Amino acid sequence: MYASHEDIGYDLEDDPKAKKMLKPHPDIDGGWAWMMILSSFFVHILIMGSQMALGVLNVEWLEEFHQSRGLTAWVSSLSMGITLIVGLGSGMAYLPAVVMVGRYFQKRRALAQGLSTTGTGFGTFLMTVLLKYLCAEYGWRNAMFIQGAVSLNLCVCGALMRPLSPGKVENCPRGEEPSAVPAYSAESVKSGPLGVTEEQDRQPENEENVCDLQAQECQGQTRPRKNVCAFRVLKTVSQLTVRVQKGFGDWYSGYFGTASLFTNRMFVAFVFWALFAYSSFVIPFIHLPEIVSLYNLSEQNDVFPLTSIIAIVHIFGKVILGAVADLPCISVWNVFLIANFTLVFSIFLLPLMHTYASLAVICALIGFSSGYFSLMPVVMEDLVGTEHLANVYGIIICANGISALLGPPFAGWIFDITQKYDFSFYICGLLYMVGILFLLIQPCVQMIEQSRRKYTDGAHV
Repeated sequence: MYASHEDIGYDLEDDPKAKKMLKPHPDIDGGWAWMMILSSFFVHILIMGSQMALGVLNVEWLEEFHQSRGLTAWVSSLSMGITLIVGLGSGMAYLPAVVMVGRYFQKRRALAQGLSTTGTGFGTFLMTVLLKYLCAEYGWRNAMFIQGAVSLNLCVCGALMRPLSPGKVENCPRGEEPSAVPAYSAESVKSGPLGVTEEQDRQPENEENVCDLQAQECQGQTRPRKNVCAFRVLKTVSQLTVRVQKGFGDWYSGYFGTASLFTNRMFVAFVFWALFAYSSFVIPFIHLPEIVSLYNLSEQNDVFPLTSIIAIVHIFGKVILGAVADLPCISVWNVFLIANFTLVFSIFLLPLMHTYASLAVICALIGFSSGYFSLMPVVMEDLVGTEHLANVYGIIICANGISALLGPPFAGWIFDITQKYDFSFYICGLLYMVGILFLLIQPCVQMIEQSRRKYTDGAHV
């Protein structure tokens, strides 16, 4: 399992037998943390920017293959959906880029996430222009080859990411080497002494096995070299087996044990929200280029594409919403909800606009309100804590992937039936509202319980 900020973000001081004073890690909120923002920024450019620019290729595929909108949209949705659901390919770089920024920042976490995720807006703008040029010059097939070559820079971004160094014990008595302090999750502490006892019983057993192998290795120094190598292999296999068993046990207890994430009702509500919400953000990027051609606005859109307007305003939306959410008098949850309602309102208004200027205004509103994506890691961290952030955010991204996988083909299928995109946006907006209602269920229940308690206390008085 992942260690929390408290486990990896601080060095230990004073007598190891006494309670230790905590000293902040030098890389938290400074130092290499800024390199993490830079790395995550370019990851968002190369991954999410490329995904959001697929609408350019969608038009090329419609013209070449002459298939229905619903069937053609499956190509774009599979690219985004499989990446987010399975986590293969670019998905293996996207999740660490989001989680690592949260581990390196504590004071201005929302702003840091906002700065790093602005790469989505920059990438959408740059990749849209790049793909249009490459498709015009070399065709869409060669354009995809060049885009893949550019994406190899993800290796450089991955090289910049490094975990925080573990805490070290200073002033160890009698020349003893510093040992790692075992980290326990909040759930394991809550579960009582039983979980801790099992963990303590498991550690001596593992240490005895390793010590036996080391003793055998020392005795084998007088034996032939083959025996020494065999003992080393056995020791390595034993250590690896212990680590795999412990990792699997932590993973199982985290997802399916008593400390399961799915026992948290707010987290389950977020999963349902993610299933309905993300498609409403993805659909405009996939189908707007086709909508522009249907409205005979291609000339104006070629000068400044509507998807680029969403991308540019999306940048400012993430930074501004992140800065506002970090204010001490502002609730991150309230900012998150207001942005969601604004995005739903924009989705409902989009089919009513038929001029370039009106579409540009709505696209700007969509771009700004969708900046709440930078707040998702912060909201998740406040909900379940830092230790489970990677697991929780991975599940939310998986739900987003399902939404991105089914949303665009569903919108295209409705167009094939009605010959209009209006109903596509109306239905997606309604589904988005259902997702927001899931988020509001638990707070409403808490408000009702609090009002009942106040009424009961007043009646007793």
